[in-house]
Amino acid sequence: MKTISVITPCYNEELNVRDCYEAIRQIFDTELKGYRREHIFCDNASDDRTVEILREIAAHDPAVKIIINARNFGPLRNTFNGVMASRGDAVLLFMPADLQDPPELLPEFVKLWEAGYEIVYGIRAVREEGRLMRGFRNAYYRVLTRFSEIKVPPGVGDYQLVDRDVVERMRLVRDGYPFMRMMTFECGGRAVGVPYTWRTRKKGLSKNRAAALIDQGLNGLVSFTSAPLRFGLYAGFILSFLSIGYAVVNLLLGLILYQRLAEPGVLTLIVAMFFFGGVQLFFMGMIGEYILAIYGQVREKPVVFERERVNFDPPRP
Repeated sequence: MKTISVITPCYNEELNVRDCYEAIRQIFDTELKGYRREHIFCDNASDDRTVEILREIAAHDPAVKIIINARNFGPLRNTFNGVMASRGDAVLLFMPADLQDPPELLPEFVKLWEAGYEIVYGIRAVREEGRLMRGFRNAYYRVLTRFSEIKVPPGVGDYQLVDRDVVERMRLVRDGYPFMRMMTFECGGRAVGVPYTWRTRKKGLSKNRAAALIDQGLNGLVSFTSAPLRFGLYAGFILSFLSIGYAVVNLLLGLILYQRLAEPGVLTLIVAMFFFGGVQLFFMGMIGEYILAIYGQVREKPVVFERERVNFDPPRP
């Protein structure tokens, strides 16, 4: 009997973890009867009743496993650590506790996997969220896919069912800040997409705040695209040409209207100083992102530090 692993990261999700567990269990009890279930909840040091509820569930269901982190390591690292701990023949990389990605697509994912596809990915074709946020997300994914060497359709997230071979290839990638939605395609394999509606959260508030979203977005751009550096290169060329053109125009105006102007060029110098100072600070920050990525890589520290595992097999002596 084949095993399907489902990874659910959570942080202060006491209102949702039981619903998520029940939804996955019901699918395996009905549409996926011929498969063994492994549901791994990765808790990011919650300070509510999330761990307590998960312990109650795991005590009655050995198919439920829990990883409890020593502190909050962020959603990307937390989820990747759970994927690396899985033992299934196929792994659903991300099943959110709030069920915004619909679990009822899992049987279709498994069917396509059995048909020979190594990567079955969900495409968020419709998003139940505000127009402004939806526009930002769409623009980001267009940039990410446009400038990346890896061809990924816009709207692809971590909601993917991947074969064990792909997971083992991912294990070989030494990345201190893994960006899984692109990593699977980087590892390669036959892939197929399934469009769906990304639903609004029904219970509780999202813990993924704006600062965390920006951090994750920058990580994806730095890790899988040359967009920031290319933007700097193009902007540098454009600014150089504009500066030369402006200098020529300013010279001509100075020669013609020099007698009519008091202290010519002072305003130009002030504007140019602040403008190019801002441009330099912007690109220094951009280069700093790459330096931080390199720094995090060379340190070679674990993706997360765990405090406890529940229902996992004991380690080999």
